[in-house]
Amino acid sequence: MGEFTDKLKGAANEAIGNVKQAVGKGTDNHDLEAEGHAQEAKGEMQHAKGDVKGGVKKVVDKI
Repeated sequence: MGEFTDKLKGAANEAIGNVKQAVGKGTDNHDLEAEGHAQEAKGEMQHAKGDVKGGVKKVVDKI
């Protein structure tokens, strides 16, 4: 996967995770809320992975 794809998937997982957290809080569903936290963290890691790929590409392009 490329930088853009990782960042896009990361943003989607972060957004879905935030929704799950809100619904979990609103319905007092602790499992759903925890699932939302986990999905948001996954999205943050995917986004960071895209940032790293972009940084590596810039370094390689300079060489």
